[in-house]
Amino acid sequence: MSLRFLSLPRIRHAAVLGVALVAPITWAADMAPLEGVVNLSSSATLEVTRDLLSISFNTTREGSDAASVQTQLKQALDAALAEAKRAARPGQVDVQTGSFSLSPRYTNKGVINGWQGSAELIVEGRDMQAIGQLSGRITTLTIARVGYAISRELHEKTESEVSGQAIARYRAKAADYAKQFGYAGYTVREVNVSGNEQQPMPRPMMMQAKAMSAPSEDALPVEPGKGTVTVNVSGTVQMTR
Repeated sequence: MSLRFLSLPRIRHAAVLGVALVAPITWAADMAPLEGVVNLSSSATLEVTRDLLSISFNTTREGSDAASVQTQLKQALDAALAEAKRAARPGQVDVQTGSFSLSPRYTNKGVINGWQGSAELIVEGRDMQAIGQLSGRITTLTIARVGYAISRELHEKTESEVSGQAIARYRAKAADYAKQFGYAGYTVREVNVSGNEQQPMPRPMMMQAKAMSAPSEDALPVEPGKGTVTVNVSGTVQMTR
């Protein structure tokens, strides 16, 4: 009897060949088609009254001297800010300054012939009546924009309720589909729950309001209207025998 020994290069070649033969079998097993898997989606929406009001006040000035225009803007803003701060209450009436700009004004020949600028003050919060009344007491700035939104707290509270409805609809749809296809039940493979986004301190989508031609001491009428909170559920379920 004679013994044959494989040289080292041949042994390596045999090992590589073995891997090459096994790999396609494993790949084919991984790519086997799934059976009884269904993609599903559902959603639920709840309408709520918006509870945040935001008002943007501004003013413009122009003149031949930059320092003079800047001083006029600052005086107008300071007076409005002082009035607003007297009504400020965290979460109910929040006050912040907005944009403040100053730029040169040019002739057709590109020569500076003056300066123009603007200043902005933003008041927002949940106490809409107080903010509406404050708007009538601010006389050095005029109303530029008015907007309403859903607060983070109300959004989270509503989203919790809506999520339950959306998930219940998803489960009911999954059970109904399983029954119609002749399966006894189902198991959830993967699922995604998402809602419409809100920033921690939302800046409402501004609705253009008619700017006042002159300051007014009348309170601004407020009517927030309705907004919606929506939750979407999507994913796949495995129907079972």
